[in-house]
Amino acid sequence: MGDAAVTSGMREQGADEAAALVRGACRPLPAPEKAEEFGAAFDDFADVRVVLLGEATHGTSEFYEARAAITRRLICEHGFSIVAVEADWPDAARIDRYVRDRAKAPGAGEEEPFARFPTWMWRNQEVAQFTHWLRAHNDRLAPQKRVELRGLDVYSLRASIAAVLAYLDHADPALAARARRRYGCLSPWQDEPARYGRFILGADGDTCEEAVVAQLREMLERRSALSMIDREDWFDAAQNARIVRAAEQYYRLMYEGGVSSWNLRDRHMFDTLKYVLDARGPKANAVVWAHNSHIGDASATAMGWQGEFNIGELCRKAFGRGAALIGFGMDRGAVAAADDWGGPMQIKQVRPARADSYERVFRQSGVARSLTDLRGRDALCEALMKPRLERAIGVVYRPDTEFSSHYFEAVLPEQFDAFVWFEETRAVTPLRAGPPHGAPDTYPFGL
Repeated sequence: MGDAAVTSGMREQGADEAAALVRGACRPLPAPEKAEEFGAAFDDFADVRVVLLGEATHGTSEFYEARAAITRRLICEHGFSIVAVEADWPDAARIDRYVRDRAKAPGAGEEEPFARFPTWMWRNQEVAQFTHWLRAHNDRLAPQKRVELRGLDVYSLRASIAAVLAYLDHADPALAARARRRYGCLSPWQDEPARYGRFILGADGDTCEEAVVAQLREMLERRSALSMIDREDWFDAAQNARIVRAAEQYYRLMYEGGVSSWNLRDRHMFDTLKYVLDARGPKANAVVWAHNSHIGDASATAMGWQGEFNIGELCRKAFGRGAALIGFGMDRGAVAAADDWGGPMQIKQVRPARADSYERVFRQSGVARSLTDLRGRDALCEALMKPRLERAIGVVYRPDTEFSSHYFEAVLPEQFDAFVWFEETRAVTPLRAGPPHGAPDTYPFGL
């Protein structure tokens, strides 16, 4: 028997016992379409600063619907004021202006949000329904009490440069001219920033680091004068300048290998979350929507064992018990995904989970939808402490190489504070482009 077969057999040992313990300890859940009832099951996790809600794929309808139901409950019953998502800041800023009924940003163009690959990740019916609900909820509140929606990611080099320049053209034309000179260093690579990393790797010339750092520093030094015009617009522009700084570094590190680019990205997402919380005030609390690989504590997974960290681990270190990390899993069903990065979206069938995985344990429990609290050190957590495989599907799904492409080892009770289970799922419904007739100019989605 080979090493792989031995390892697989060891993982399968105790699975039946663990499944029986899950069956006895978990809380069965209704379908997430029953939003009030579904969301109420998570009240025990509301007394924290940050609730992080995961997903095992970027294209599963139930994960989006469940996060929306939980978030609605946290907003309406527990006063949460921020929704932060694994999306680019400029795209999310367009949605934020819609849900808080704010005017367009100075100099904003007509480009639709979430227009680049993978469009279906946020441009889908499930997200649109949540944003419409959030807009209606906010309409009943005073402007300063409205719930905001923010993007945490680092990929928006071109859009963030454009946003900084558009803001400064309106607020400080002299500083805008200096910004154009500084950002000019990145002009050849704005549309394909990965080319910047390849160029730096093979060139002896200077990087653009000094220029983008100088731009961010000057904007922060001039905060008092710039924020007097509009505090919100200044905050948005400053964050875009931070993104340009982080993106320049990210695309350089991509080609140096190792774990540096992943760690920079998740450090940026955590720092952005902190900026947003600090700007809202000491009593602010947030819900984060991101993949399990970001919100589960990386130190309890193969990622962490090879030197990577993530926003979930950083939140635990920063907030302690003030962070609740809730993972999501599924056994089988349909998912929206591509064959390769940049490829067209397809509706793919997800294979039933491997016998040596955590997903098998939850499938074996016989409960179709469930919430399992993992914060104790009881018999259930002890049974789940043995490392097992866990599945992760992003925007690419390759069922033919599923074991090598989508499985990794983890210790579930240390990775998450709770686990949400769906036995069978369906794919998200992508949206067509273009706003409907009569929609406000901040409308984010076309139906």
